[in-house]
Amino acid sequence: MALNKQKGNMYPWVTHMHTHLGGECPHRCGYCYVQTNPYGVHPRYRGQIRLIEDELKVNYGSGKTIFIEHMSDLFAERVPSTFKNSILAHTRRFPHNEYVFQTKDPNLAWLYLSQFPSKFMMGTTIETNRDYKDTKAPMPFHRYLGIKFFEKYKTFITIEPIMNFDVDVLLGWILDLKPAFINIGADSKECNLPEPSPSKIKDFISKLQTRGVHIEKKTNLKRLLQ
Repeated sequence: MALNKQKGNMYPWVTHMHTHLGGECPHRCGYCYVQTNPYGVHPRYRGQIRLIEDELKVNYGSGKTIFIEHMSDLFAERVPSTFKNSILAHTRRFPHNEYVFQTKDPNLAWLYLSQFPSKFMMGTTIETNRDYKDTKAPMPFHRYLGIKFFEKYKTFITIEPIMNFDVDVLLGWILDLKPAFINIGADSKECNLPEPSPSKIKDFISKLQTRGVHIEKKTNLKRLLQ
């Protein structure tokens, strides 16, 4: 698979995306866009997690913002350390890019910090502060604690798909983490998630903006704000 230009509703600030991993993401989130594809799951993303060696030969060039493993989670516990090491080494071969990593297990990501490329940003997904049982990933509170390890680096938080939450709790987490920005988006895959009311989302956004938090609103959020 070649280095792909960013398109669609992912992150407009990312210029390219690339994945080295095949198989099913270990987290198995119920709302995952890979698993809820209306055309079925691509064979590449079925079965046991595996490293596709040819992807380590892709030339990243320079001057790009590349989202690494956008179809899986590089730092998930079940991804072998040898895979993590090889993929991070690939990014270091092209130091004149900025690399985007996003994980639901930032505690484990921290253990590989010495192998990260020189320019990177680290994100995590915190859809809610509540413990909804729709994923095998660490619960939101543990993601919050884990991303704090990266507080001296550029971080971002993705609240997508936003699920019902407690305003003061989630607001406190965001203010404590001090991310460079947050992304807020809604469920686009009709997964019947427990969603917050428009008034709760508006209250949350207003309180974030009052405190100077930069917010990137995904276009799919409009459905919940009506």
